[in-house]
Amino acid sequence: MKKMDPVVHFEMPYEDRKRMSDFYTNAFGWHTQMLGEDMGNYTLATTSPIDEKGMHKYPGAINGGFYTKDNNAPAQYPSLVIAVDDLAESMQQIKDAGGEIIGEPVEIPGYGNYISFFDTEGNRCSIMEPLAEMKEMTKKD
Repeated sequence: MKKMDPVVHFEMPYEDRKRMSDFYTNAFGWHTQMLGEDMGNYTLATTSPIDEKGMHKYPGAINGGFYTKDNNAPAQYPSLVIAVDDLAESMQQIKDAGGEIIGEPVEIPGYGNYISFFDTEGNRCSIMEPLAEMKEMTKKD
């Protein structure tokens, strides 16, 4: 039986970064961290309390992020990020299962290698092979 790959992150597009940040802070108490142009103006969202090691205090909670909406890019709507052990192998498994890989893998500095895909229902999701130090946070049984 194949190991389960966990959902570790969510992503959503934004049109107005400050407006988006204010909304999620005021509506849900999330903390946001606005990254610079070198990180594509991505905004990290912390959705639950974390401990001194950066781990969630509540099992099952995940963090997320927001990216600049680009009407020229495919599938600009909320999606999930799934942690995998081997990006290339998982890309092949996605294709073999009837999914479609979108673009080429990219390295996210400090986190790992990432790529998006469409599942068989047209949903855009992503997979990430975390860096060694990040794998400890997404350890599988």
